[in-house]
Amino acid sequence: MKEILYQNKKIYYHSYGSGKPVILLHGFGEKSDVWKNQIEHLKERYKLIVPDLPGSGNSEMIEDMSIAGMAEAIKNILDAEFSNLLITGEIRVILIGHSMGGYISLAFAKKYPEYLEALGLVHSTAYADSEEKKEVRKKGIEFIKQHGPFKFLKTTIPNLYSSQFKEKQPGFVEKQIERLKDFTAPALIAYYTAMMERPERIEVLKMANIPVLFIIGEFDYAIPLEESLRQCHLPEMSYIHFLKKSGHMGMLEEPEKVNRILDEFLLQP
Repeated sequence: MKEILYQNKKIYYHSYGSGKPVILLHGFGEKSDVWKNQIEHLKERYKLIVPDLPGSGNSEMIEDMSIAGMAEAIKNILDAEFSNLLITGEIRVILIGHSMGGYISLAFAKKYPEYLEALGLVHSTAYADSEEKKEVRKKGIEFIKQHGPFKFLKTTIPNLYSSQFKEKQPGFVEKQIERLKDFTAPALIAYYTAMMERPERIEVLKMANIPVLFIIGEFDYAIPLEESLRQCHLPEMSYIHFLKKSGHMGMLEEPEKVNRILDEFLLQP
């Protein structure tokens, strides 16, 4: 594990292998190892960078915990790893984000499009929160304040998986939740606030002149299927894949299929 100092805070990330740079960003209530199946599959063929986002895993919270602020932390990791190679255009990276990691990826793409070779949204959206969604998040913040972060995660995380996955893998979700005991209330509240306040990024998709990957779970209630479908046609080059057995956590629910999708996408010229 490596670290950088950003806004006087330590941000940790994993770096694997060599070759084409691929960045994997996790989502809310997760750590970098949510990508463990994809890391094992890809690390021998690519230069993988897999951070713990600020406030998650070993990484400290930064001053600016907005979506754009966390995108700046990712830029600083890339600058540390690749020095001026990105600035000079000698290399470009493929940035793939799950859920909140997708929001951060879109914010990065908005400000630093010249750094990107391709973009991936895994169970994520370029649309801003609806007013209804914001109210749900506000209630979530109050729950965290009253009952604590771990009880909140125990209540919400199971809803991210499809019913059929939970039936076939009893105990899996509980084991995943047990690994999240180190999340703090300030971090989770900061994430919810950042997601509520993030702007719509539809123009990023419309203006994208790079390949954009969409991985969509048919039983995803966090990012509903209809919302995902509304954005898929916007980029010039869209690669659209459906996970027919997954909710919001396809990397864990259908890892082999996600790996095949990534194989195909990463081999695009």
